[in-house]
Amino acid sequence: MAEQVIVLEPGGEKAQKIAKAMASRTACDILRFIGEGQKTSTEISEHLSLPMNTAKYHIDNLLDAGLINVSATKYSVKGREVKVYSLTNQLLIVAPRQSNIRTMLLKYTSLFGIVAFVTLVLAILSPFIGISGGLAEGLNAALRTPSQEAGIAYAKVASDLMTSPPSHVLDPAVAFFFGGALVILCLVCYEVYLWKKL
Repeated sequence: MAEQVIVLEPGGEKAQKIAKAMASRTACDILRFIGEGQKTSTEISEHLSLPMNTAKYHIDNLLDAGLINVSATKYSVKGREVKVYSLTNQLLIVAPRQSNIRTMLLKYTSLFGIVAFVTLVLAILSPFIGISGGLAEGLNAALRTPSQEAGIAYAKVASDLMTSPPSHVLDPAVAFFFGGALVILCLVCYEVYLWKKL
């Protein structure tokens, strides 16, 4: 399984490096050979019957593109340091960048609407399930009074709560609303971070 999943945007810098490295059949042959196991540049040059300079050119392009890496070093008989190359363990996905901010906003606006609806339902049902709070009390007072007096009753309860809010009880509907809003904000921030990272 790939250790890393890399999403490439067509035309992006990394995609261009990979395209440059893979443009040659020789580079593909080198990748295939390294795929059989770790290889040195000398082994690559000899196996593919390539001049050493050509092999090194393609190896450098593959390294720059991140398709291979130096997995180890060893010393030759003459005492020179020799690099050993292997394939990087990654999955490459080529996909266009999702820059449609409207789609993202619609998705999170819908989610916010769901949180607001559940908050309203929680505020209405809280007396029936044994939870009390300021918003629930205000909504229930408004629902119990005739429609003309509903606004006045709700305003009175809201005014009473503003002047002397209950210090010992956090309204569960308000807590749910702010908790949901915080989660949505975190999701939006994470998606923006991922979007900028690509």
